[in-house]
Amino acid sequence: MNHTRDREWCSLAARHSRNAESNPIAEATSTVTPPPTDTPTAIPAKPTEAAPEEAAPEMDNAAGIVADVISVGTRDEPGSYNFSVEISSPDTGCEQFADWWEVLSEDGQLLYRRILLHSHVTEQPFVRSGGPVEIAADEVVWVRAHMNIGGYGGQVFKGSAAAGFQPAEPGPSFASGVENLDPLPTGCAF
Repeated sequence: MNHTRDREWCSLAARHSRNAESNPIAEATSTVTPPPTDTPTAIPAKPTEAAPEEAAPEMDNAAGIVADVISVGTRDEPGSYNFSVEISSPDTGCEQFADWWEVLSEDGQLLYRRILLHSHVTEQPFVRSGGPVEIAADEVVWVRAHMNIGGYGGQVFKGSAAAGFQPAEPGPSFASGVENLDPLPTGCAF
């Protein structure tokens, strides 16, 4: 068992708890694990290769409409890891919110996507968990978040369950074909 990873997981939970305590609205509605209403869409994506497609239209990320991953933790279950991802995003409601986070292989294949069913206006940053992600302890993966109107472009993390995760810069066209792969959000609750 890797105690460092357990400490990271507990640290994320503690930070999330402190955020909830300082915000009575978030305290009433937030949890470290996804609420039951999120469970049906937090389904693992089948590993797929992104088919070559036309480039997606460029989004205006200069305005800061991007979601940043600010920490990643995993629970040690070899071959089946649960991820806890902390995100900071400029959510304003259903018109602008972080709508998913995802785990990608080193070569850009979608391994898992965690759909976020609502905005997090009063809960920033926020932590959501998902999995299982079927990877080896030393398999290097990328974790990134997505905004419903800004797309990708925020801070991304790279690492493994064994070594941990750090901010990293993917190439400009990294995994450009996965944005339209299932699962995709079907709406926004609030």
